[in-house]
Amino acid sequence: MATNAQPSTAASKPGLRKPVFVKVDSLKPGTNGHTLTVKVLESNDVVVQKGGSGSGSAVVQNPRQNHRIAECLVGDETGAVLFTARNDQVDLMKPGATVILRNAKIDMFKGSMRLAVDKWGRVEVTEPGSFEVKEDNNLSLVEYELVSVADE
Repeated sequence: MATNAQPSTAASKPGLRKPVFVKVDSLKPGTNGHTLTVKVLESNDVVVQKGGSGSGSAVVQNPRQNHRIAECLVGDETGAVLFTARNDQVDLMKPGATVILRNAKIDMFKGSMRLAVDKWGRVEVTEPGSFEVKEDNNLSLVEYELVSVADE
């Protein structure tokens, strides 16, 4: 009988792409899949919600347990943008920290851009960056308007 019938695990996995790091000034509305290295300038807690009815059941987990949201101003040498940190990400976004945002996306909130990392992305604290943040180019202060183009 065959002893080596199992395929190699390396051959069955799709190849991972190398991350392409982008700069803040290249971010556009409605885009995703960005990898950036940014410094945290400030972090402000916006929402802390306690969810659930407090039934005390350990078997059924309430999906709305604790929701923490913080708006953080982050940036690099090309510009700055507001980052929406959720739950565990809030703890990592301390002012002065340098973080790598992997698979980040641009969300629109009241006509302005917000950077976010959902469950498919990752926020990692890294060693301090040697760049100075260009705060006067804040992309979140630019207001966008959705314009419908009629087919003629």
